[in-house]
Amino acid sequence: MAQPLDDAGLDTIFRTARSFNGYTDQPVTEADIHAIYDLLKMGPTSVNQQTARFVWITSQEAKDKLADLSSGSNAEKIRKAPASVIIATDLDFHEQLPWLFPHAPDAKNWFADPASREVHAFRNSSLQGAYFIIAARALGLDTGPMSGFDNAKVDAAFFSDQPRVKSNFISTLGHGDPSTVFGRLPRPEFERFNRVV
Repeated sequence: MAQPLDDAGLDTIFRTARSFNGYTDQPVTEADIHAIYDLLKMGPTSVNQQTARFVWITSQEAKDKLADLSSGSNAEKIRKAPASVIIATDLDFHEQLPWLFPHAPDAKNWFADPASREVHAFRNSSLQGAYFIIAARALGLDTGPMSGFDNAKVDAAFFSDQPRVKSNFISTLGHGDPSTVFGRLPRPEFERFNRVV
C-alpha cells in the first residue's frame, strides 16, 4: 500500500521542482543513469509494454551531434548540459511481450494492427518519459525536457540500426543552475480543467 510523501518529497518532485535551462559543472555519472532507469522502469505501462527506448548522451561528440539536429536555444543547452537523453518509442514493442507480460501468452497478438500499436507505443513511451523526469528529481537531479528538434534526423542519426524506433522527446539532465530558471508560469486552478462526476 502506498504511503504519502512528506512535504519535502512533494516539493522535490512537483511543487518547487523546475525545468532547467542550464546546469552546474557537476557530472552525471553512469551510476546516476542506472539509478534513474532502475526507478523509471517501475512505473506502470499498459500490459507492461515498456515501449520507451533511451539513449543517454554524455560524450561531447554525441552532444554536438544531437545539438546540430535541435532548434533555437535548445542546441546550446544540449552542448553545455552534463548529459542529455533521447526518449524514443519502439513501434514493435509487442515483440517483447512474451517475456514482459507472461500472464497472457498471446499478448503479442493483441497489438498486431500497426496503427493501434503506434498509439499504444507513443502513449506508453510518453508515460515513461514522465517517469524519467520524476525519477531524476527524486534522485536529486534536474531535467530540461524539450521537443524542439528534427525527429526524422534524430532517428536517422541515433536509430539507423533500429528503423522501428522513433524519437518522442529529448531532455537535458544534470544538477540545475538556479540562475537559468524562468519565473514560474501559470498553473490552472482545479475548476478550470477538471470535473468530478
